[in-house]
Amino acid sequence: MFDALKNLGNLPDLMRRAQEMQGKMQAMQAELGRRTVSADAAAGMVTATVNGKLELVRLKIDKAKLADPGDTEMLEDLIVAAVAAAQAKAGDMMQAEMQRLAGEMGLPPGMLPRG
Repeated sequence: MFDALKNLGNLPDLMRRAQEMQGKMQAMQAELGRRTVSADAAAGMVTATVNGKLELVRLKIDKAKLADPGDTEMLEDLIVAAVAAAQAKAGDMMQAEMQRLAGEMGLPPGMLPRG
């Protein structure tokens, strides 16, 4: 029973480190929210840009590359594909930043939650 109480002396240090980690996480999330990544579908026919919060912030359709502007079904599919690709890129960016932050904090890989 007393063995479990030995580590209570480290509690203030653990609390300080937890608060520091929380502050770094919040700063990283704010920075990621300002970053953007883009991806396209059909060789640039549709380009989607999302931020680090996975929010769509821009969508560009190159009318010159549209074979049939009336084919809305194809255009819808390309939009979905471009947005999904941009979100995947943003997710990769978030994961890389999480791993970097974990390394800076001396935590083993996978200890911080995914973006």
